[in-house]
Amino acid sequence: MYNKADLTEFMEKTEFPGEAYSTFFDLDELIYRDAAYSERINALLCRYGNVKIDGMDDTLKALSAFGEEIGVSSYTLHMIYFMYLAPKLRELYRERGIAEEIYWDSMRDLRAKAIECKNVKGVWGAFVGSWFKGFFELTRFALGRLQFEEVEYNRDDYTKNGFTVYEDQKAYNMHIPSLGPLPEESVRDSFKRAYNFWKPEGGEPIVFVCSSWLLFKGHYDFLPKGCNTLKFMDCFDIIESEEQEDFGDGWRVFGKESSGPAEELPEDTSMRRAFKKWILGGNKTGYGFGIIVFDGEKIVNR
Repeated sequence: MYNKADLTEFMEKTEFPGEAYSTFFDLDELIYRDAAYSERINALLCRYGNVKIDGMDDTLKALSAFGEEIGVSSYTLHMIYFMYLAPKLRELYRERGIAEEIYWDSMRDLRAKAIECKNVKGVWGAFVGSWFKGFFELTRFALGRLQFEEVEYNRDDYTKNGFTVYEDQKAYNMHIPSLGPLPEESVRDSFKRAYNFWKPEGGEPIVFVCSSWLLFKGHYDFLPKGCNTLKFMDCFDIIESEEQEDFGDGWRVFGKESSGPAEELPEDTSMRRAFKKWILGGNKTGYGFGIIVFDGEKIVNR
């Protein structure tokens, strides 16, 4: 199952930061130069079969315990575990005729999580290991800049511009990985890719839903006009938006500095400056839930 060249190729293809390489190469050498360690990790790798990871929570706990014993962060063990599984997932893509481009786009999420972990926890790894389940069980795919997975619409029936989305109707939940800017053209391109990937019967419109801090309507009051975040919000009919007492997603904007005093939040980007000014003004942040009905070319509910 394991080939060291696969680890190298994975980090190169997904564009892991160069400074992360030594962390994972050193851990790889530590594991595979010791027969007991390699036997232990291989037993956990064998839990991945039939497009399922048997006992995901128990597997992550076992990896954390292993990390504690060998003096390595559990976050780093969690990440390398999925990097080791990636070649098997690549085979599954091939067996199902899914384009390799989609595989690599999906696997770039591991790079995004590694950078988040470094920024927030100070180590290369993943502090949300269970999140990867959707990718490895072939229910979540990155289609260009955005990620999608099939869900059931779980709100009251929604009608706009002559199109109705019914409760429990098939929809596609959207995720926005932290992979840099979110230009409007890449967002629209992802909508088209998702439409073509799932090919709705009869050419019917497809329904995208998203619940995210990015869709908080209050952003219209303080983010720079014309910024990518507002353009992204403009794609949606945002039917829910609420303030929250704590900015639980603050780390997504400010990284590890989010836990410090508001006065000391960094101001090195326009978004950070806008959020800092808003927070220091005594204002709250929040989240929103939005719907997009897309016919393959345009959004029909806006």
